Amino acid sequence: MNLNRFDAAAGALAQAVQAQRLAQRLHGLARHGGVPTGGVARQALTHEELAARRWLAQDFAARPGYRVGIDAAANVYVRRCGVDAGAAPVMTGSHVDTQPLGGWLDGAFGVVAGLEVFDALDRLGVATRRPLDVVMWTNEEGSRFAPGLMGAVSFTAPQRLADFLPVADSAGVAFETARDQAVTDFETHAQRHGWSWMDRPLGAPVHAYVEAHIEQGPVLEAQGLQVGCVTAIQGVRWYRVSVPGRSAHAGTTPLANRDDAQAKAIAMAHAVLGHARDCGDERLRVTIGRWECLPGSINTIADHVSFTVDARHPDAEALDAIRAVMDAALPDGARIEVLQDKPTVQFAPDLVALATAGCEALGMRHRQMLSGAFHDAMPMAGFCPTAMLFAPSIAGVSHHPAEDTPIEDLAACTQVLAWCLLKLAEPAPAVGPGQPI
Repeated sequence: MNLNRFDAAAGALAQAVQAQRLAQRLHGLARHGGVPTGGVARQALTHEELAARRWLAQDFAARPGYRVGIDAAANVYVRRCGVDAGAAPVMTGSHVDTQPLGGWLDGAFGVVAGLEVFDALDRLGVATRRPLDVVMWTNEEGSRFAPGLMGAVSFTAPQRLADFLPVADSAGVAFETARDQAVTDFETHAQRHGWSWMDRPLGAPVHAYVEAHIEQGPVLEAQGLQVGCVTAIQGVRWYRVSVPGRSAHAGTTPLANRDDAQAKAIAMAHAVLGHARDCGDERLRVTIGRWECLPGSINTIADHVSFTVDARHPDAEALDAIRAVMDAALPDGARIEVLQDKPTVQFAPDLVALATAGCEALGMRHRQMLSGAFHDAMPMAGFCPTAMLFAPSIAGVSHHPAEDTPIEDLAACTQVLAWCLLKLAEPAPAVGPGQPI
């Protein structure tokens, strides 16, 4: 392997990344589900998301050397073929579904960044030994169908797909129905427009996966950095707490005679949040996200309260301590349901080192860091060598219409992505337009 040649090729590719073209595609994508008052409403497998997927794929689907496909979980792939057709692909991408009203970059940036790398490769006429895939994962957010990460989990563990198919959204539409409609939609569009097709089965081998994403936190911006090389995704545990009581009249029932579910639940919540506030661990994240009270009348004592707890930390011991506080504060007759328990996911050290080397080679201000949020890279990390790159987020805002990142920072992260992808896919003699490297 000629490392100097590979470094030169990767450096030239990074320089071919165009911020203006990246911005144009991102703004074009944001029009799919864009809301006049700001933000994007493009939930999983809705009309808006299906149109966005087709729009992104169509720029490449008819180009020589490209293929598109969709799998049994409705994950969409755009492939730039390699010289060695039998080699496992290098994969990048993210998701294009949003929260009910989210921002324009969460997930979307990772997909568009991968497609910008394709444009840069085409501009230079660079071929690769391995195929390169840009993937649009299904239902990462989990805001329409729960849980999130359905597409990536199904790809890495195909047997899990059967568990997801009956899950219904708030309108009663099953994931299976929405999945079938999405597959038909994409296949029909491909046939109608003569797109070059490929089959992409769940669980197919992947050489490596590198996902670009906005940080969704304030660290990089606060430190004046351009790129984060992500070493791991911190552990998370989700709980639902159900607290029973007895309804009674608010005006006639003495405090001493009440079995008030609301009062008991509030006391437990204060115990959990108080521990998080006072334990002195700045890495701990504890959130009470949902709170439901029945019967919900202003003049009736509550007979049932349920609330959720989202606890995150890179160390299992810290999460164990939160559970211990919850158990100690649990009222009589109440119960705790575990909704999710994901340990910290470590990314491949070799790929983290590759990303770091890319930042250094390109002169990017960077650091290694943890991710506090879920990403499709989480299930991929147990399937193939995986890493992530972060671009800064202005004020750390995400899952909100105000989510934003300067295009210069997005381009810098895309340049590092390009550097990593070409090193992994290995440059080969050019077979397309432009000059070979």
